[in-house]
Amino acid sequence: MRKPYLIVLGAAALLGVAVVSAHSGGEPAAPASNLPMRLASSAAAPRLQLDYAGFDRRLQRLMQKPAMVGLTVGIVENGQITFLKGYGETLAGSGEPVTPETVFRWASVSKGVAATMVAKLAEQGKLSLHAPVGRYTASLRLPGGAEHRATVADLLSHRLGIYRNAYDNKLEEGQDTRFLRQTLAQLNLICPPGTCWSYQNVAYDGSSEIVERITGKPYRESVKQALFDPLGMSSASMTREGLVSANSWARPHSAGRTPLEVLDTYYRVPAAGGVNSNIKDLSLWMLAQMGAMPTILSPQLLHTIQAPLVETPGERRRMRKYLERIAKADYGYGWRSYDYAGHRIVGHRGGVSGYRSLILFDPQLKSGVVAMWNSHTNQPGGLEFEVMDMLYRLPFRDWLELDSKPAVEQPPPPAPPEENAASVAAAPEAEAPPQI
Repeated sequence: MRKPYLIVLGAAALLGVAVVSAHSGGEPAAPASNLPMRLASSAAAPRLQLDYAGFDRRLQRLMQKPAMVGLTVGIVENGQITFLKGYGETLAGSGEPVTPETVFRWASVSKGVAATMVAKLAEQGKLSLHAPVGRYTASLRLPGGAEHRATVADLLSHRLGIYRNAYDNKLEEGQDTRFLRQTLAQLNLICPPGTCWSYQNVAYDGSSEIVERITGKPYRESVKQALFDPLGMSSASMTREGLVSANSWARPHSAGRTPLEVLDTYYRVPAAGGVNSNIKDLSLWMLAQMGAMPTILSPQLLHTIQAPLVETPGERRRMRKYLERIAKADYGYGWRSYDYAGHRIVGHRGGVSGYRSLILFDPQLKSGVVAMWNSHTNQPGGLEFEVMDMLYRLPFRDWLELDSKPAVEQPPPPAPPEENAASVAAAPEAEAPPQI
């Protein structure tokens, strides 16, 4: 049985994270004086609150479920990366193990990258989040010229006023993304911009055009230079080639464990769903979003993007299994936030064909969890709340449904009047088969 990993970070952390087994007997590397994160070592384990051994056993049981192929999980506790582990295989039947080095797709967790990048440019005075989005995007056109009324903030918070996932079907047919953004003008508004929430991918990728216009560089290059490289995210990329050329990468599978082709569809909207990385780099990303690297992501920037802007009651309906804990759900700029048993937590989920991902953390406690897996099943989603329950010392609930049958699906309650226009808070990206 492979053992859980505790992390020892040294001066080389900005070039890549060194992973050492908690039981390897290795000595912790000396921290660099300017290292923008706290370090974790086996010596710190006694003061950690989470039951890592018990959690590891539950994940091993999860991997016995028929739909599971590969899974990778990272945990940050008290501002330290304390757990990284891979489970299962990169390809069903191959025998090639998933490790903390294995690259997966982030899918819609990528939206937080786009929002962070745009907000960073705004912080530098290069754009205004409250200016009309049409001022900065080359192709985004909305019904009735609404791109001159909708703001950059409306784009990043899914408040453009068009129906949910507009033209995702045409994107999946292979149509040009810039052309699709132009033809959004042919739709009817479901509400005035800024007044309702409706999840987008094609339109949301207008944020990549904003970055390109301001920086004069391709979106992928700008993000790499401004975010990934400074944060030490050496495995992160935003192309199909970046995924399949990795030394270890997870192949996508159906819920029946049938291997699927890696499509470039959502790489063509990189701000909406184009990021790849291993679990170490996703954990570094979470650390940065917790405020552990203030010279790169300032506290004010993080407050701007993570603050709850628009309530999304439909998210509570989608997650009704967890309503014992979730009192409120909101969306900011590329980030969801929840009132979870009286605690404010921030996160996102993602899903593209054959891949799923999640990130969830408490910014105040600087603790949270990230996970990625390579099959269609949504069952691993419960692991994030099992981690949060341990963190808050709440009564155990079998959120992974390892010892209980899944609840019988009940139809959601009627939408409140403000949502009826287009079910604006209906099932989001990770639940919409098969794409983000």
